[in-house]
Amino acid sequence: MAIQKSTPAVDGVHAFKLPDVGEGLIEAELLTWYVKPGDEVKDGQMICEIETAKAVVELPCPYSGTVKELFAAEGETVEVGTVIITVDDGTGGSGGGTAEADTGAETEEREKPLVGYGEKAASTQRRPRRRPAATAPTPAAPAPRPAPAPTPEPAAPAAPVRSEGRPLAKPPVRKLAKDLGIDLATVSPTGKDGIITRDDVHAAVEAVRAPEVVPAVETPVETDRSAREQRIPIKGVRKHTAAAMVNSAFTAPHVTEFLQVDVTRTMKAVARLRERPDFADVKVSPLLLVAKALLMAIRRHPGINASWDEENQEIVVKNYVNLGIAAATERGLVVPNIKDAESQTLPELAASLKRLTETARAGKTGPADMSGGTITITNVGVFGVDAGTPIINPGEAAILAFGQIRDMPWVHKGELKIRKVTTLSLSFDHRLVDGELGSKVLRDIGTALEDPELTALAWG
Repeated sequence: MAIQKSTPAVDGVHAFKLPDVGEGLIEAELLTWYVKPGDEVKDGQMICEIETAKAVVELPCPYSGTVKELFAAEGETVEVGTVIITVDDGTGGSGGGTAEADTGAETEEREKPLVGYGEKAASTQRRPRRRPAATAPTPAAPAPRPAPAPTPEPAAPAAPVRSEGRPLAKPPVRKLAKDLGIDLATVSPTGKDGIITRDDVHAAVEAVRAPEVVPAVETPVETDRSAREQRIPIKGVRKHTAAAMVNSAFTAPHVTEFLQVDVTRTMKAVARLRERPDFADVKVSPLLLVAKALLMAIRRHPGINASWDEENQEIVVKNYVNLGIAAATERGLVVPNIKDAESQTLPELAASLKRLTETARAGKTGPADMSGGTITITNVGVFGVDAGTPIINPGEAAILAFGQIRDMPWVHKGELKIRKVTTLSLSFDHRLVDGELGSKVLRDIGTALEDPELTALAWG
């Protein structure tokens, strides 16, 4: 991934901002740092891993030199254009300035908030806090002093700690406070220039816990409930998936049809393919033949491989198939797709499925692999589910759900026998796919799975 070097160096120090890695990225969660201050880095070296709305991406460093400072903590959500790291290329002058002086950002850049610092003005507005109190003599101050109160407020000294209404703390301290459930606005800082330290946060935790021991008799229901619940932030892949599914469900009128299929011969074909040398390095599963059956049905009925263009009021029929495979990962559901799947041989399709699933499970699917899909398969059978009503992936006309394969009584050649049976579910957008087309596609997929070898010979 090429990263544009857009920030000029100041005294040899480069400030690297979070870039837009594609498709209008607004923010990303910083998952893992691969480097730390003091490490040597080279141009193009991967320095961190981020999670965007669609995928997990590794970022390369566009500079060579020594890591000077990290400005975002792991687990923190960062806006595009925010400085996340500074790198000293060794060609500058003084190296003993503060972190703010060394960021390499220009004046207008330094006035932007760094990660976790909130809005802050230029550094000239902070310096009055460093001056001793004697530098601002006010002769009139003692005269209007009101009558002394019997008990002065102890909280008064904490007032100068705030900066434009937001407490000052570095990103790791903010993350610590967030993890411990502490509101930084309630913490009294002891650090230089009114900055909240880790010790301040821990002291606030102890202050909160101490009173809880006293009311042993009263145990509010809400406290018990919070102790028995888990709250998971909605972000990254799951946030994008949720928005896409809501948009699809309330934009495209969904219709779902079901078909039970005898796949005994498909299972026999899978067993034979596993013994062939050209499939030795790939996993041959029933999903491979389901994918092939869908591709054959699309060739007979191209209208199922289409999209709805609302702006131009057109139905766009695709002459290529970017076959999406829904994959459940630790970070949520992703749908990478196999580009030009219709042109691949069966061994090539098997290899593509293997690469796609391994990459998705490792959390390394890139944005390009998840864009441009034309039709999708979701394999709910791996979870022991017979059927479902899948939601269409946005921008596509249909999605096929493949249920579990079970031994069931089935009438075969006029006799009741135990056969391998599965249920297929096809959801389609009723704006561009009517019941006749949807039914023909589902029926052709079922026919191909009932006798895959005969179907391949008949349909080419």
